[in-house]
Amino acid sequence: MSSNWLLISYCVLVLLASLAGGWMMLSIPLTHTRLQIAISFVSGLMLGIALLHFLPDAAEQFHSLDRTVAWMLGGFLTMFFLQRFFHFHHQELPEGDPEDCCDHGLEHSAGPAPGHDHHAHTLAEKSAQQLSWTGTALGLTLHSLLDGLALAAAVETGAHESARLPGLAVALAVILHKPFDAMAVSTLMAAGGKSRTSRHALNGLFALASPLGVVLFYMGAAGFAGSNAIFLGGTLAFCAGTFLCIASSDLLPELQFHSHDRFKLSAALVAGLAVAVLIGKFEASA
Repeated sequence: MSSNWLLISYCVLVLLASLAGGWMMLSIPLTHTRLQIAISFVSGLMLGIALLHFLPDAAEQFHSLDRTVAWMLGGFLTMFFLQRFFHFHHQELPEGDPEDCCDHGLEHSAGPAPGHDHHAHTLAEKSAQQLSWTGTALGLTLHSLLDGLALAAAVETGAHESARLPGLAVALAVILHKPFDAMAVSTLMAAGGKSRTSRHALNGLFALASPLGVVLFYMGAAGFAGSNAIFLGGTLAFCAGTFLCIASSDLLPELQFHSHDRFKLSAALVAGLAVAVLIGKFEASA
């Protein structure tokens, strides 16, 4: 098989893996408990991606811990202030909606404050207001574009070295984590009350990000990224900061509210971190 056809085959597999991750979240009926478990898993996954993937890659580009952390802090504060000052009105969820949250301990004990909407503590309300799924989608799209660049570069290099299946290890690493990336975006969109149509549409567009990275490689983007360490490192560190902010200020506090499911949600959080660790080890071996 020629390197071009092999690369096309890799892109098709990456595309299908990404679509499968989003479709799985669309096909599973999301009861309240399932949604909260999925959100906890995504929280762990985002923490792992930020600290074990984006941050080390940024530091490798910068060769400076100070500059890396400065850009990460910039991303954190940018997302923090966006969440605080750009709120969107979220219509009340229909009765029986799986994303409708149960009452929390505070509401059981004291009752809702006057004029207080009982949905205000729900993750769906907060996510719809605070741009969480948007920031996550942008960060993971950037990562997917870089995956496409890396995949094309690996196939090109392997072909010149007469490898039997050039780029196979990199392709497997990308295929492995694409379903989880798509699941993260789809889950946060569901928590934000987005329609199934919009989730389907974004899932399809997100799946095209890595193949687009392959196209950009042959248009010269690899040379641009490779010669602009400040641009690449700053972007990765900035995205790490936004992911940390989303996880710590928007997603993880939900664990505190749901004391009745604390063990399930904590286990899901650890599982998300474990997936990020395993993906990192697999990518390192690639």
